Amino acid sequence: MGISTGASRSTRGRRSCRGSNGTRPSPCNFSPRKDGDGSLRKSKARIIKTAVVAIGLAVVTPVAAKAENLADALADAYKNSGLIAQNRALLRAADEDVASIVSELRPIINWTADATRNFGKTRTNGIRQPISSTTANIGVSLDLLLYDFGRTPLRIEAAKETVLATREGLRSVEQQVLFRAIQAYMNLRRNSQFVSLRENNLRLLQQELRAAQDRFEVGEVTRTDVAQAEAALALARSGLATARGNLAQAIEEFRAAVGRAPGQLRAPQRLPALKRGAEGAKGLALRNHPDALQVRHEVSSSELTVKAAAAAMKPTIGLTAGLRVGESVTDSDNSRSGSVGVQMSGPIYQGGRLSSAKRRAMAVRDQTRARLLTTNLRLAQDVGNAYATLEAARASRTANQEAVRAARVAFRGVREEAKLGARTTLDVLDAEQNLLDARTNLISAEVDVYIAAYAVLGAIGQLTAKDLNLNVPTYDPAAYYNMVKTAPAEMSAQGRKLDRVLKALGKQ
Repeated sequence: MGISTGASRSTRGRRSCRGSNGTRPSPCNFSPRKDGDGSLRKSKARIIKTAVVAIGLAVVTPVAAKAENLADALADAYKNSGLIAQNRALLRAADEDVASIVSELRPIINWTADATRNFGKTRTNGIRQPISSTTANIGVSLDLLLYDFGRTPLRIEAAKETVLATREGLRSVEQQVLFRAIQAYMNLRRNSQFVSLRENNLRLLQQELRAAQDRFEVGEVTRTDVAQAEAALALARSGLATARGNLAQAIEEFRAAVGRAPGQLRAPQRLPALKRGAEGAKGLALRNHPDALQVRHEVSSSELTVKAAAAAMKPTIGLTAGLRVGESVTDSDNSRSGSVGVQMSGPIYQGGRLSSAKRRAMAVRDQTRARLLTTNLRLAQDVGNAYATLEAARASRTANQEAVRAARVAFRGVREEAKLGARTTLDVLDAEQNLLDARTNLISAEVDVYIAAYAVLGAIGQLTAKDLNLNVPTYDPAAYYNMVKTAPAEMSAQGRKLDRVLKALGKQ
């Protein structure tokens, strides 16, 4: 990703001012006027001096008083992420599924109340008599599941496995959020430095154009050389506009990934520690990566669901009790009644619904088992690809470091040769352009190394706030579950505590 002046070096169209025997043929072989010679020397010195200054400016980055580092950006991305908040809410919903099924093992108590107005007429032995009475009744009923051949406990265990799977899903989302923030941070640094390089390149080409015009005035170059400098300057302005557009997009991506505008970004001090090779990292990923753990819990949940679907075909035994009180409004009649009993019920024929539910549960189980296999293969491939990308990025960085070194030596040599008249001004600018291209490629390669290193952590499953030791409040995914796993009623002390927690979450 080099910076181009817009003119191909092979098509610059310069004239050769040396003949086959080394002499300067006409019109190059001339003696400029004295004042022209002074102007020429000044223009050459100006170009060389400008090139040196530009080379120095290309690697200077302004340092703000309050610069931020990568850890700051990651901490804000973690705290400001709506995606993480969304999946935390999804986890709380999964926690409540456990509480909902647990409640089915508790007594279910309902009350009923009614008021009835009876009216009409009766005829007995030819005598008509009006019927008029008003009664009020109130009753309480109780139902308690005693035994259902393990169906409800199996559903509870399946829901618990779903909770564990959802926790791993939250951890996977956390990795995605942090890796996006890393990419946004590093790409913003890359594009910022690209803009700086192109701005320096533009200043240099402006000096080149002025020098070409000065040399044209004294007759050393033709109008073609001036036109080449003008074309290169125009293309450099176009390239700078593109670079600034890319920088603006990188800033917007940073806002989206981190949740705020960027400050002055500092270069990361060191790469994350990667102590394992590719093969060792593959085994670690299969054991600890959230995607693998999530699917394993989903497999366990689906296996328990199959057993619960089979138990649904068996009868259930429950306890029923009731109390009813009735009062007559029009007279002193009243009634008191109560009942208690044990009820057994079971399916005989439900149109194949229970059998279909069992077959469906078995199909879901087979699907999750197959997904576990493909997930393991994908994770192993991701780790291998991440390490390969990292090694390639490191090799590219080393090669570009050598390219910068060689381009710097070449630039200095061409500059010295130009002072002796053995090189043209455009030769100096070509060498300077090569050095800028090499430095541009080195900037990009260094950014790629950091992104690739963090991609390795993500592939292993160690790109979380906890693994990176970010300065953020610790989120305990089990805290809410521990409050609701016993299915507390709203009127209980635990229920009131939950209300306060939910209100606090709503205010965030």
